[in-house]
Amino acid sequence: MRARLLAGAALALALGVSTAYAQDAQAPASTAVVVGEPAQAPPEAAPVAATPDGVSPDAAAPPVVAAPPPAPPPRSRPRPAENTDEGGLWGVSDRAEQDAQQSGQLERDPVLNAYIRDIACRVSGPYCGDIRLYVMNRPFFNASMAPNGYMEVWSGLLLRVEDEAQLAFVLGHETGHYAENHSIETMRTARARANAALILSIGLGAVGGGIIGDLIYLGTIASVFGFSREKEMEADMIGYDHAVRAGYDPTAGTKLWNNLITEGRASENPDVRRREARASVFASHPLSADRVEALRDRAATATGGGETNRERYRAAIRPFLDPWLRAELRRRDYGQTVIVLERLAAHNEDLGVIEYYRGEINRIRRGEGDRERAIQHYTNAIAQPDAPAASWRELGEYAARDNRNAEAAAYFTTYLERAPGATDRTLVEARIAQLTGGGQ
Repeated sequence: MRARLLAGAALALALGVSTAYAQDAQAPASTAVVVGEPAQAPPEAAPVAATPDGVSPDAAAPPVVAAPPPAPPPRSRPRPAENTDEGGLWGVSDRAEQDAQQSGQLERDPVLNAYIRDIACRVSGPYCGDIRLYVMNRPFFNASMAPNGYMEVWSGLLLRVEDEAQLAFVLGHETGHYAENHSIETMRTARARANAALILSIGLGAVGGGIIGDLIYLGTIASVFGFSREKEMEADMIGYDHAVRAGYDPTAGTKLWNNLITEGRASENPDVRRREARASVFASHPLSADRVEALRDRAATATGGGETNRERYRAAIRPFLDPWLRAELRRRDYGQTVIVLERLAAHNEDLGVIEYYRGEINRIRRGEGDRERAIQHYTNAIAQPDAPAASWRELGEYAARDNRNAEAAAYFTTYLERAPGATDRTLVEARIAQLTGGGQ
């Protein structure tokens, strides 16, 4: 047990300590990600002169040869020697990154990865060449950057930030931890207190898949070895400076942290509501009022505004709203999810998806008045062009329970029309036959 504890400490040092805000006490604590290379613009085709009749001379035109893509930026620092404490920490990070590359939770969409990596490079300055970005489909607010340069962003974070500026602030925050070598400083501090050299040596030989994902264990480790309040505030200021220098809204960090505190207070988990960190599994990463105040004071000194790129950000995450919200529901903290949905609905976009998931909260929770609210939200959803097909199925279920058979059959029929590949097609067709008198 002691060996396992010490091995995990090395892993937590390598990965967990650079977490800005790891949300919810049920978040997996392992770090895993999708490889993203620097975003490259597609090469432009060479201009072709038109013939007098306006038709391009296909046969006569020379072949267009695309220029080779530019080389990625150089790394900002060399790899440390393996026999040093920092080299050992890089080794642990390398193993975790290899596991990440094989994870089933990796989001491999190249467009999303390129978009997020571009923002990361905008705010990371000379560290762009160090970043190997991975996106993980995990429904918790978390981002981190390991000492070897691999950065991860979780879908729960992408669902919660409102715009590009807020994401830029978080990525700048994580780059700040990396730039200031907070991980190695934290490990050295731990070694001075508890012989971290032993922790590292055991970790290099013993870290394995069984450790990854052990929430209670890694949460305990992170509470001991996480960043100090001072380092978190320092990373906040670095993230602020990097984002503002890149042209982003100086108030983005303040808005984001306030949003997360509000969400934590809405949690249905009393332990979450009591904690200063507001749903952080890492108790040493407090999202406290003094951090918000410091950012607010810094933003007050800014001259002029900055861009948020809200519309562009929303367009980038729109294709993922449905699966990310489905995963969010599995957390079963409906108080927080309601706040997330309210924020997503603030600009009257994607209302079909949002109303469907509002209905899902009420359907699953089954509290007083939830049945009526669920029906209303599903009804609101089907009035929108982006309503998930399941909205009609759920309305069909409610109608069938109320013996409104014709109405139920119509809802189920529409569901199958909108979801031709539905895995429950056979079952729903049987329901329709039964409701219309064609079944046994």
